[in-house]
Order: sequence, then structure tokens, then C-alpha cells
Amino acid sequence: MQVLCKSSEGAVETRCSVCGQGFVLFWERQTRMERAEALREIDRTLREHHLEGFGKNVHPGKGFLVPAWDGPIAFSGAALLGNAPAWAL
Repeated sequence: MQVLCKSSEGAVETRCSVCGQGFVLFWERQTRMERAEALREIDRTLREHHLEGFGKNVHPGKGFLVPAWDGPIAFSGAALLGNAPAWAL
């Protein structure tokens, strides 16, 4: 299960608990329980970004995957199954 996260100032689905940066999420299909676990993992990942510094600029400018994946984002399950638009990739 993967989630594609993209920073956004508009309609957001989650926010970084450290800096308040908002993110829109593109999901693979999953159960409610899996989605809740994914949100916890996203929160951990967003907090880990701040180990390198503070402020919204510590988060990747382009979309990023949780959990991380070495392949192209456009070919991730989250992008394909979540119908991610080109601006999120």
C-alpha cells in the first residue's frame, strides 16, 4: 500500500504536525483500518522531514511516496490507482 503526498495550499487531507504544511493525498484502494495506519505513517514521515531543519521547505517540493519507493512516482500504485493528476507527479 502506498500513498502519494503532494504539498498544497488548497483543499488538503492532512497537515504536518510540526509546521502546518498541508498535503493532498492519492491513495491505493484500501480498508478504513489500512487508511488509518497509512495516516499514522504519513504523520511519522512528515515529522522525520524536520530532522533536517524547520519550516515548510523541509518537505519535498514534488510529490513523494509513503512508504518511500525508489521507482518513478508516475508508476507507483498510489499514482496509478489514486488517479493522480500530472501536477502531483
